[in-house]
Amino acid sequence: MPKKFDKLNETFNIDGEIVPVESSSIVEKIEKLSPTTSDDIKKDYDYTRGNLYSLIEKGQEAINGILELAQETEMPRAYEVAGQLIKNVADATDKLMELQKKLRDIEEEPKKSPTTVNNSLFVGSTAELAKLLKQQSQDITNQ
Repeated sequence: MPKKFDKLNETFNIDGEIVPVESSSIVEKIEKLSPTTSDDIKKDYDYTRGNLYSLIEKGQEAINGILELAQETEMPRAYEVAGQLIKNVADATDKLMELQKKLRDIEEEPKKSPTTVNNSLFVGSTAELAKLLKQQSQDITNQ
């Protein structure tokens, strides 16, 4: 009697035997293979920051060139391109500032202490609540 996945087993050249694996052991193996998160964050930050600086500098050079061309030719399209370049450089500068803020947020995240919220709940009738409130207000005035 052919099994349901015999064709797939033949295609992938496997015997089709199912071997149970504990999920916790897989997670442990992955954690051992991956480097620490803080090192990755620092590397990514440095790489991204360097790229943004490079893009901003090249964008400024391109703006200078296109503005010279626009002034010489007085073509509206050249001014339009210059405007787009200026906007792109401004956006890259904003992204650089956002990157700083995100890194600061990541670094401050572990330092935050957990907050506890205590909610009180009164279980009873409105008449009992009114008596309780009246009694408390009398206790406060008697003190």
